[in-house]
Amino acid sequence: MTGFGKIFIVIGIAFVVIGLIWSFIGKLPGDISFKKGNVTFYFPIVTSIVVSIILSLIFYLIGRIR
Repeated sequence: MTGFGKIFIVIGIAFVVIGLIWSFIGKLPGDISFKKGNVTFYFPIVTSIVVSIILSLIFYLIGRIR
């Protein structure tokens, strides 16, 4: 198997894991949301941090495979 194939397998597995976690958790504690009248502001700060950490780990592992 080539390195490019391994990269796609790792990315695919990561997306499946992230999707499963996201479907069970939904909104993480620490995400900011305000509702006033018919306007809702939602800023997923903790979700953004978690996704950033996971993507950093994936790219680190991809770099180590090469």
